[in-house]
Amino acid sequence: MTDTIVRMDRSGGLHQVLPDGSTVPMPVPPPLPRMSEAEIHAAAMSDPDAQPVSDEDAPRMKRVPRAKTLRRALGLTQDEFAARFHIPIGTLRDWEQGRTEPDQTARAYLTAIAGDAIAVERALGAAPRR
Repeated sequence: MTDTIVRMDRSGGLHQVLPDGSTVPMPVPPPLPRMSEAEIHAAAMSDPDAQPVSDEDAPRMKRVPRAKTLRRALGLTQDEFAARFHIPIGTLRDWEQGRTEPDQTARAYLTAIAGDAIAVERALGAAPRR
């Protein structure tokens, strides 16, 4: 198996980077044909890894808490997230493990972090992520 290195130019064109550092344009694949709603549904149902959740499966499935999803999206550990956004680490762990739910104020704060984490960091006087 070999890796292919590809660069995108300013216009969005893709170019393969050769071992000597030169580049060659990559062919543009033809557009995919349009699918009807029925064809989209049939294709989705034929994928064994993406089956809909049945009524029997739903109760045993666990929802991932929003705080955990947000922290992971920012690429931070629990300690980093808690320190950066001034949230007690125990509180964050409780939220992520489903022991407690963020109250309305905390949910609004998490929404603000999700909207613009750097602005929230700036407002808190923390050094922004790079």
